[in-house]
Amino acid sequence: MTAVSESGAASESGAASESSQPAASQTAPGPGHPAGSWAVESTRLTKRFHRQVAVDSVDLAVPCGSIYGFLGPNGSGKTTTIRLLLGLIRPTAGTHRLLGQPMPAAAARVLPRVGALVDGPAFHPYLSGRANLLRLDAGDRAADPRTAHRRVDEALDRVGLLTAATKRYRAYSLGMRQRLALAATLLAPRELLILDEPTNGLDPQGTREVRALIKRLAAEGATVLLSTHLLSEVEQLCTHVGVMHLGRLVAQAPLAELRAGAVPRAHVDTDRPAAAAEVLRGLGLTDVRTHDAAATGVLGSVAPEKVVAELVHRGVAVRGFTVAAPELEELFVSLTGEGFDVSG
Repeated sequence: MTAVSESGAASESGAASESSQPAASQTAPGPGHPAGSWAVESTRLTKRFHRQVAVDSVDLAVPCGSIYGFLGPNGSGKTTTIRLLLGLIRPTAGTHRLLGQPMPAAAARVLPRVGALVDGPAFHPYLSGRANLLRLDAGDRAADPRTAHRRVDEALDRVGLLTAATKRYRAYSLGMRQRLALAATLLAPRELLILDEPTNGLDPQGTREVRALIKRLAAEGATVLLSTHLLSEVEQLCTHVGVMHLGRLVAQAPLAELRAGAVPRAHVDTDRPAAAAEVLRGLGLTDVRTHDAAATGVLGSVAPEKVVAELVHRGVAVRGFTVAAPELEELFVSLTGEGFDVSG
C-alpha cells in the first residue's frame, strides 16, 4: 500500500480478529460483483482517546466497484475512521476487513493492493516530485525496480505533474502537493483507493481533473472510498454514501436510494405567502417556510392535490405549485443538524 500521511506509512498493528459482514448494511455491491462482495467492511469499529469517543461503533459496508462518498462535517470522525481501517492507529473495539481479508492479520497481503491518501501529503522538501515518488516506489517490496521510472512518470502524467517532475517539492503549491500525493497512490494498480479530501487545495480546473481521474479509476475496476465534506463531490462522483456525525455513522445507502427515501417538499408560488403558509400548517405540513412570493412545507402523507384544492378554497391564488425532493444539503443537514460545504 502507498499511504501518504503526515504520520508516515501504515503499520500492520491493530486488532486482529475476523469479522462478519455488517448486519446493518444498507448498501449493495457494485455491478459485476457477487452479493456480499465488500471492499471495506467494519463491525462496531470504535476508537476512544481517553474519555473522548472519536469513532463510535461504526458498521461500514463499501461495495466492490463503488465510489463511496464518506461524508460529514469537519470533526465528524471521518479521518480517524480511515486511519483505523489502514492500521495507522489501533481500534479500541470492533473489527474490520479490507478486500475481504481480516485486518490487521492479512495486512501484508492486502495493503499492497490498496492506495491511500490520508491527512494531507508529506514528502521530502528538498527532493523533486519525481525523486520523492522513486523513493516511495523503492520501499514497495512488490514493485519491480526495472520499471520504476516508467511507472513514476505515468503516475505524474495522470495527475498533470509531469512537466513539474524535476521541481523541488518545497516549491510546489498546495494543489501541486495534493496532486503528487495522488500520484503516489497510482504507482501500481490498486483494487482499493482510500482518499481523504483529495481535492483539498486544488483550483477549480484541478478539482475537475481529479474528479475525472477518480471516475476513470472506478471505470477501470477500482473501488474508491472518498472522504469529503463537499456535497458537490458526492453529487458528481458517488454511487453510495455514508454520513458521519459526532463519530457515528448516521446513514449508509446507495445515493439514489437515499434521495428516494427523502420526504418531498411542496412549493407554492403566490402573492400571499403568509396566508398560504397558514393553509399548509392547517393541513399538517411540517417545516413550513415563507419567502418573498412563495410558501413551502414538507408534505409527509398529505396528497399534493389536497393542498392545491385547499389553497383555492381559502382564496389563496396559486401561481405555481411544485413537489420536489429536498436538495442534498437539506437532506444531510436533517441527518446531522450541521451545514455542509456545497462549493468545490
